[in-house]
Amino acid sequence: MGNDARPDRVTRGRRRRAAVGAVIGGCALVAASVTPAAAHGGASGRAERYVALGDSYTSGPLIPRQVDAGCARSDHNYPSIVAARRATAGLRDVSCSGATTEDMWRAQGANGPQLDALRRDTDLVTVQIGGNDVGFGSIIATCARLGAQDPAGDPCRRFYGSSGVDELTVTVARTAPKVDRVLRAVRARAPHARVLVVGYPDLLPDDGGGCFPSVPFAAKDFPYLRDTEKRLNLMLRLVAAVNGARYVDTYGPTRGHDMCEAPADRWIEPLQPASPAAPAHPNARGEQAMADAVLRTLGEGRGRR
Repeated sequence: MGNDARPDRVTRGRRRRAAVGAVIGGCALVAASVTPAAAHGGASGRAERYVALGDSYTSGPLIPRQVDAGCARSDHNYPSIVAARRATAGLRDVSCSGATTEDMWRAQGANGPQLDALRRDTDLVTVQIGGNDVGFGSIIATCARLGAQDPAGDPCRRFYGSSGVDELTVTVARTAPKVDRVLRAVRARAPHARVLVVGYPDLLPDDGGGCFPSVPFAAKDFPYLRDTEKRLNLMLRLVAAVNGARYVDTYGPTRGHDMCEAPADRWIEPLQPASPAAPAHPNARGEQAMADAVLRTLGEGRGRR
């Protein structure tokens, strides 16, 4: 028996590495949106125990009412909306602005490692992570600076491709095993939970158009940055599938409500927000839209708007 166990473990490890390798290879592609299938309902006989892990797109910085200044967490972010709709036994929302995959295991200031919120009796986990590993903040700052210098061109694409290989495509691929490690840790700590990987919403016009100077990227960099976000979401979808988790498409439902839209229509705020929200982040309507997407994936129909 003892001699048989090790080859089995080695085989499983090889299969996982091959699967994650396939994800990394697929990250150079841009996938079409696929509507996720509905998940099963909550645990029967008791209220659901829900843990939300994630970064600032989950926490909802500057959206009233802020309930955790250290993590810029709102009580109107999508985990709060989902928990209220599903009448959970007690939401443990440990999402935190600035979180990377490493912050699943390490503290952010006074906030402990996010994975510590999980228990064996956790029923539902949502995970939205990877944007800061790719470098959302620095990408936006760099492309805005370059866009001001050459508003009609594609200086951001040329900057990140100066070596002959697109740096952002490589970074997305390198983030895949990091997200895989997070999901494996979630499974180990909450083995009976339904796990949902939440994608990122539509930040820029899906048709590749721009809105300089409201969003100060160069005209030809808008489609480049759009495609980079799609690669990130594709990677998250594939890594979720490898780990038996459900992917929540938030890009499709927010298409047409990006940061270039008029204030009355946008769910993502531009670099100078008009609604209470962080720059280049969902506002309250964007968080509601992501909550609706999570609820649909859980079989709750359209959610509540």
